[in-house]
Amino acid sequence: MGKNTSSTREQILELLKKHKSLTVANLASYLGITEMAVRRHLGTLERDQLVETKIVRRAMGRPSTLYSLSKEGEELFPRNYASLTLGFLKDIEKLSGKKMITELFELRKQRLKEELEERFSGKSFDDRINELAEWQTNNGYMVEWKKTEDGTVHFKEYNCPISQIAKEYPVACACEQSLFQELLEIDEIECEACMAINETPHCYYKIKEPNNKNQA
Repeated sequence: MGKNTSSTREQILELLKKHKSLTVANLASYLGITEMAVRRHLGTLERDQLVETKIVRRAMGRPSTLYSLSKEGEELFPRNYASLTLGFLKDIEKLSGKKMITELFELRKQRLKEELEERFSGKSFDDRINELAEWQTNNGYMVEWKKTEDGTVHFKEYNCPISQIAKEYPVACACEQSLFQELLEIDEIECEACMAINETPHCYYKIKEPNNKNQA
């Protein structure tokens, strides 16, 4: 992307991607703007957690501050994880059959459950919902939820990082729903819409608070 077609913010991110780390002076030189202007943009990018700094001490002279992309900043650039994973799954299916794919997703579900059980243990239903929403959001699902007077939770995910995989292997969604049920300790979740299968704007679950459990 050239200088005439992108914002200064985008140019800074691209320069840090290309050069790994740069000083304010380096960036000002590349962009042809003042160091003060660069610092202003870097301040915004730091606030948004897209860049991070490191102090480099030298044998002589003042230490330098180097700016580089944070993990979140790196994720702004296109990656091919889904396509790579989908290719592996198709190879596994070709070699070992569809049953092996199901077993792989079941193993993943069990691993996630074991990792998360302590985080959910002993919490109330609402706290479990909140933990689930926070965990899914941190994994890129952009969750919103609300609870109505009848105790029904409307749980929506506005992004699905595995939608490309789930379109080919719906068992991925089935295992996710099963994981939710086990973490929330309920018998059933209604999936009203699925981005991968129904091509809706979001995944939408209706979750009923259990009447026979008084979780503290």
